[in-house]
Amino acid sequence: MDLRRVYAVVFLEHGTRRLRLAGVTAHPTAQWTVRQARNLAVDPGVRLESLRFLVRDRDGKYADSFGTVFESETIEVVRTAPRSPRMNAHGERVIGTLRREALDHLLIRNETRARRVLDEYARYHNGHRPRQARGRLSPLAERRPAPVTGLSTTRLLRSRVLGGLLSEYGYVA
Repeated sequence: MDLRRVYAVVFLEHGTRRLRLAGVTAHPTAQWTVRQARNLAVDPGVRLESLRFLVRDRDGKYADSFGTVFESETIEVVRTAPRSPRMNAHGERVIGTLRREALDHLLIRNETRARRVLDEYARYHNGHRPRQARGRLSPLAERRPAPVTGLSTTRLLRSRVLGGLLSEYGYVA
């Protein structure tokens, strides 16, 4: 067991609130963050053409080449002012939620475990967790599911996420 601090790079799409985990490491460097940005840019599941801005803080780990990856895709990189977390309120909120709902309750022993926990949380966040800004739809939902009829013949199914730390609910016939 290493019990050391690990760092993660996450991206949050503002319009859909979709959370993307780019990478996890115990030793973040400028080269590592650039590699994570490039990996995101070439990921076939990511449509960068729909993005206009990348809001990031002023951490030294985000070198100029980090921003160049996004600028080459015609995405404007906006750096927040020093000590002003409200300039990236949505990003700060999702990091806080991720900590409160998952990371504060689990013992993360190493990078591999951190990656698994964050991947599972991202699947839950994107596929099930409703967003108020999207009319109570999850980030991956295109439209509302059909209303459930005949409740006397259906029952509620609870699925455990992160070992029971979070729960998903759905109807089964």
